[in-house]
Amino acid sequence: MATPAPHPHPTRPDEAEAPARVTCGHHGCETICADCAVRSLSVCSALEPGELAHFARLSQSIHYPARATLIAQDEPAQHIYNLTAGVVRLYRLLADGRRQIVGFALPGDFLGLAMAKTNTFSADAVGPVAACRFTREGFGQYLEEKPHLLRRLHELATHELTLAQDQMVLLGRRTAEEKVAAFLIATRDRWARINGAHLHVPLPMSRQDIGDFLGLTVETVSRMMTRLARDKIIVIVPDGVRILDEARLEALCAV
Repeated sequence: MATPAPHPHPTRPDEAEAPARVTCGHHGCETICADCAVRSLSVCSALEPGELAHFARLSQSIHYPARATLIAQDEPAQHIYNLTAGVVRLYRLLADGRRQIVGFALPGDFLGLAMAKTNTFSADAVGPVAACRFTREGFGQYLEEKPHLLRRLHELATHELTLAQDQMVLLGRRTAEEKVAAFLIATRDRWARINGAHLHVPLPMSRQDIGDFLGLTVETVSRMMTRLARDKIIVIVPDGVRILDEARLEALCAV
């Protein structure tokens, strides 16, 4: 695992540059969920149109500024979040102060579904983030009444388990170049579910974030990116990368 420089303590919503902005979805709730751009990607896709009004009344629409914390490790687990815009980094702080990023949440992802009474990880906004926030109690009660929603959650949990297994292989059995290539391909595929297929891959997270996720130093991540660019496999652009040769990039991360 990489040993990064010390990170500043994550910012809680009430300590951020601007406070989290919360709006209640009760007025016009019939259209809030129906008009959601990521509904088809999330747990909510299991609900029929007639069920959305009740579901919306359980939630609050909340907006966080960059670096604000949605979930804090070891604190009581009180809320569940459906991310509707922005990117969130998920990480654990180790006893020696190091940080291990365990994933990045994109629009359509649910956070806080684990049944533990305390949070096992932290989650903070990479940039501005929007989400629907539910109390765990209210969400749990609603779930008991909707077995089709529970089945959808099971499907997503199975998918997350597959991603976790892929991450174990990524960290343990690949070279630095293969790790970076695999990260770019996986991120491309995840954004494609949201925005459609594109050769442009947004990377709002920092090189340090990527290194903490891949178990590499920030210098190694930058060096591998530069190598891929020099080999004309990618072009580095201000907000991410553009893939020039998909076949070569995919070949690098083939198991």
